[in-house]
Amino acid sequence: QVQLVESGGGLVQAGGSLRLSCAASGRAFSTIYMGWYRQAPGKEREFVARIRWSGGSTYYADSVKGRFTISKDNAKNTVYLQMNILKPEDTAIYSCYVATDRLFWGRGTQVTVSS
Repeated sequence: QVQLVESGGGLVQAGGSLRLSCAASGRAFSTIYMGWYRQAPGKEREFVARIRWSGGSTYYADSVKGRFTISKDNAKNTVYLQMNILKPEDTAIYSCYVATDRLFWGRGTQVTVSS
């Protein structure tokens, strides 16, 4: 099994910033991607961003392009999501995942943006 632990969520005013972290641990695994999804109340889960572990190429949802930046630390098996210029519509539970031979998910961290 692979365990993922997210941190860094919280309450912030619109226009502010937060940095999420997600650390992976457990059995030896070969990471293909790590990334983030989010789910707002009453809405379906939506993709936010991902990063390829080898090479570091990134991909973002249109709704966060230019505001969010995903990065990684291979040595720490950790992925980060720097979120700037936050909007109330960014309010959601943010969950990270790792894609190896299967997908593993974290439990999520709440991000609340007040107007």
